[in-house]
Amino acid sequence: MGNSALKAHLETAQKTGVFQLTGKGLTEFPEDLQKLTSNLRTIDLSNNKIELLPPLIGKFSFLKSLVLNNNKLTALPEELCKLKKLETLHLNCNHLRQLPAAFGQLSALKTLSLSGNQLRTVPTQLCGLRHLDVVDLSKNQIQNVPDTVGELQALELNLNQNQISQISVQISHCPRLKVLRLEENCLELSMLPQSILSDSQISLLAVEGNLFEIKKLRELDGYDKYMERFTATKKKFA
Repeated sequence: MGNSALKAHLETAQKTGVFQLTGKGLTEFPEDLQKLTSNLRTIDLSNNKIELLPPLIGKFSFLKSLVLNNNKLTALPEELCKLKKLETLHLNCNHLRQLPAAFGQLSALKTLSLSGNQLRTVPTQLCGLRHLDVVDLSKNQIQNVPDTVGELQALELNLNQNQISQISVQISHCPRLKVLRLEENCLELSMLPQSILSDSQISLLAVEGNLFEIKKLRELDGYDKYMERFTATKKKFA
């Protein structure tokens, strides 16, 4: 892509607060964006070939949305965690194995999408985020859900298409969790904590495609309680 095209994009972004440059084969984060650190509210660089996010990302202090789906990122810089206004972070289809240690400092974060990466566990850093609504960790390599998950504040947790065979009973203590998606994992029915049914806030539990028949789930103690929540929620949205 020529400099003049980039310049035009920069001029537009200066006026609109939105910089969108997708599917252009970019191999690196455009350094010229530094000129707009106080203008930009949204950066979308999806469908490129970016391997590294530079430390200067931490300077975009007004950024609310960062979208980097379908790139080649293998790690995220600690500087990303300085974005105190960031509400939406989409990093689907990269090569991420973990999140920066300070990720819990992204205090405004509401939506986090990390589908199609190489995470092996539910990152403990997520538990510090108080405003999370949706966390998408589908299509990773997660094998177990640790005890720390009980502190997760999200409303929806998507763990579809992982390799999960163990879930901590603490998941039923999540204070706001309403939707739990566990489709296409490696769960035996005995490994699904019954407290999810009998003693949690969860009103939609999606578990198709595991190592048990759904009708067996209906025979468990607590299923009636779960159905009460499920039905009440459905009525609310009807």
